[in-house]
Amino acid sequence: MEPQVTDRPETSRYEILAGDDGTETAGFAEYHLSEGEIAFIHTEIDSRFSGRGLGGLLARGALDDARARGLRVLPYCPFIRGWIGKHPEYTGLVPEARRARFGL
Repeated sequence: MEPQVTDRPETSRYEILAGDDGTETAGFAEYHLSEGEIAFIHTEIDSRFSGRGLGGLLARGALDDARARGLRVLPYCPFIRGWIGKHPEYTGLVPEARRARFGL
């Protein structure tokens, strides 16, 4: 089963589900949502799932959802910030006035 990214607003995080039956939480990206902005705080992939590209899938899924919801992105999390840096098509999600603060 293909990995799936799911928003879990009750825990303020996006999760990526993987494994043989697609129900194991392989990783997550914690966030804080406030006034049209989503601040990504921490991203983690379980070591059992490392090396499979799930971090990138998680980042893309979370950022695509933020875009669809019209949210401005604040990438405090080094992983999310680095991923945006490698995928400049997502830089526009970060408010222009705050890009320098994140090295974007």
